[in-house]
Amino acid sequence: MTAFDPDSSTPAYRQIAAILRERIADGTYPPARMLPSIERLRQEYGVARNTARKVLDTLVDEGLAYTEPGMGTYVMDAEHERG
Repeated sequence: MTAFDPDSSTPAYRQIAAILRERIADGTYPPARMLPSIERLRQEYGVARNTARKVLDTLVDEGLAYTEPGMGTYVMDAEHERG
């Protein structure tokens, strides 16, 4: 399992996105489950708001998650998959 290392040369958002990717793959976050919020990621990993936002944006860009405005970011499910 990937661990977060704030001293790594790998950008923090990439490290955290990798952790969430693993959790999606292993079912910790199943389809349609809400991912941690920006605030939760900030608290858990000690990163800036923009870094936390970039984590979630990366997962959305990769097609692993979708955002419901005003609600949060969720793991992609069959109903929301891009066709």
